[in-house]
Amino acid sequence: MLQASQRTSVRGPTFIRLLARLTNVDVPPSRQSLSDRLGQWLDWTHAVALSTTLDGKPSEAASDVPTFGGAEENECAHARASLISTIAGDRIFATTSQRGAEHALAEDGGANEAVDYSVFRQRYLAIQRSMQAATGNLRGRLRDMLAASTADMAQLAAVDAAMERVLSPREQALLAHVPALLGEHFERLRQAEQKALADAQVSEDAPAIAPGAWLDVFRKDVQSVLLAELDVRFHPVEGLLAALRTN
Repeated sequence: MLQASQRTSVRGPTFIRLLARLTNVDVPPSRQSLSDRLGQWLDWTHAVALSTTLDGKPSEAASDVPTFGGAEENECAHARASLISTIAGDRIFATTSQRGAEHALAEDGGANEAVDYSVFRQRYLAIQRSMQAATGNLRGRLRDMLAASTADMAQLAAVDAAMERVLSPREQALLAHVPALLGEHFERLRQAEQKALADAQVSEDAPAIAPGAWLDVFRKDVQSVLLAELDVRFHPVEGLLAALRTN
């Protein structure tokens, strides 16, 4: 407990704070401003492209792009709700109470050694791909609608497209590390329960431990991380929606 209390309090989105809590990494607060950190991600070609977009004249709006309305709002809401439902209802990440004790015991093999993290990793990666595809499609469609409105909105759409080209590869590379971090969390929980069970066998005063309880803890943590990552991935979509609502 003493070690945990000495760790730096991490600020930022829920996604970052969750990962910091679930890992043993102590993240010191950055002394750089957001603009300085973004500057480190841009090489000169990216900087020139972004500057050209900001200073350039927006292209003519396409006439065949549908106008923004309630249908697009509903589509974004439906896509998000569908992904949330996928995460919450996934059998791989369902807890014992959600699956039923007998089914859970059969699926998990009834022993810590029978549980392979690769199953969780593969499913996490699959859901990540679904989130990336859904948000990328929505972002592109909303940006086309934005470009078809006023000149100012068209320029904003061009800036968003440029920022996506610059930042998306970096974002995807960073998000690809999440399953590895969760794998380390998986092993820590498993080893902690194994130690607790061993201590209980040699000490009558040790609290009772339900074998396999660590898996439910892990599954809940993974669901929380996935939902938080979904929020992060929807930020550009929400930004474009906010801009379209002003027209």
